[in-house]
Amino acid sequence: MDINIKSLRTELLLNYYHPMPLKTFILRDPKTRKISKSDFRDRVIHHALINIIEPIFDKTFIYDSCANRKGKGTSFAVKRFEEFQRKVTKNYSSYGYCLKADIKHYFPEVNHDILISIIKRRIKDEKFIWLIKKIIKNTPNGSDQEKGMPLGNLTSQFFANVYLNELDYFVKHSPKAKYYIRYVDDFVILHSSKEQLKIWKDKIQKFLKYNLNLDLHPEKSKMIPLSRGIDFVGFRNFYHFKLLRKRNIRSMKNKVEQYKENKITKAKFFEIYQGWSVYSEWADSSNIRENILKEINK
Repeated sequence: MDINIKSLRTELLLNYYHPMPLKTFILRDPKTRKISKSDFRDRVIHHALINIIEPIFDKTFIYDSCANRKGKGTSFAVKRFEEFQRKVTKNYSSYGYCLKADIKHYFPEVNHDILISIIKRRIKDEKFIWLIKKIIKNTPNGSDQEKGMPLGNLTSQFFANVYLNELDYFVKHSPKAKYYIRYVDDFVILHSSKEQLKIWKDKIQKFLKYNLNLDLHPEKSKMIPLSRGIDFVGFRNFYHFKLLRKRNIRSMKNKVEQYKENKITKAKFFEIYQGWSVYSEWADSSNIRENILKEINK
């Protein structure tokens, strides 16, 4: 291990470092995704890099950017959604609406030059920029690509927030949307006026197109009455209760079947179940959890 670390250090000092090719595989749980994973030695570099630059960028992120940040996450996003929902509807006594939006093909469409230009505003060290470029350009399709970040890398998760921090600032300071929450490429804006949300949606679409080379997903970006329940961070959020998404329940049931068929080890399954159980407690899902336990015990 010491020899490998020393070798990496030498490569970095001499600007000779080259990432290994990514290993790509398809994950179909809960939905089909193409995951590209870096070699272990490259992941060591990723963690070291993020340890240094995360404190620099994190303090620039807005309070309601919830993904891949210490002290945030899905539970934080759910709490903020509940808080905003109460404010917009005046404690559920009036109508409210939600712009539920999703960015189309986000990770494959991140523009490398735009991302680097954003990073350069905070990072001036040329060696750091050289290393960041090496990591960003290590794509499944080769280093000649001008866009795209692989799902599966710590750096991709971090740079996803850096890139969309531009959107966060625009939403908070140009349309001046007060009740805005973002979780990776999925975001919501709450307001009492549906017409106001339509205006903001058009402004956001233009900003994304001309500043970040991105588009809103035409089918997944719409205005929805809050009373109908809003799909956000894995839950269907209603006024007085939350439900787990059906896809999430199906995924857990599939894991139970795989465990019963000895396709998953006992240790791995209970690790999965523990995580799911804690997550599901945020919803009104006691009956579902009870049924899942019955299936396990069979």
